Amino acid sequence: MIKKQKKILLGGQEIFYTLRSYRLSRRLRLLIYGNGEISVTKPVFVNEKTVEDFLVSKADWILNKIAIQKKTIITPGSEDSLESYRLNKKRAAILINNRLEYLNQFYKFKYHNVSVRRQRTRWGSCSKAGNLSFNYRLVFLQPDEVDYIIVHELCHLKEFNHSAKFWALVAQMVPDYYNLRKRLKMA
Repeated sequence: MIKKQKKILLGGQEIFYTLRSYRLSRRLRLLIYGNGEISVTKPVFVNEKTVEDFLVSKADWILNKIAIQKKTIITPGSEDSLESYRLNKKRAAILINNRLEYLNQFYKFKYHNVSVRRQRTRWGSCSKAGNLSFNYRLVFLQPDEVDYIIVHELCHLKEFNHSAKFWALVAQMVPDYYNLRKRLKMA
């Protein structure tokens, strides 16, 4: 995976986004996370001019989403209330399911149910029955942190432990997992 921080002018606004190139990607994909981060994933054979043209064609949609999020976003430092959970659960479910589907293209693991919960001490979990559960607060994290958490739980479907084999499996998709893990423990 190749990752770059980019910017583009849309509707008179300077928009920053993360451009990711994956060899497994088959099409352009645009995501706007709950924390306002914008991510574009492209196949390695697509050039950056094509990505910019794609973003320009989606400018109205992007600017509308950003405007809506500015009005409704709740910051991670705000009180962990039932209201916060209700407001962000659906956004979290969309984010998690999209990233899970995308990241599992690499592993091709089978899982059963995916749930979004208001967990107090965990970012995610995996049951022996193959059910994945994620904290709704993922919408407040950086895209690379979200991907790490999802990959971590996916890898438990194959290695239900934290052995060297497990971490090698995680590293196939998230080579910087160690630093991300440390960063998330401080959050």
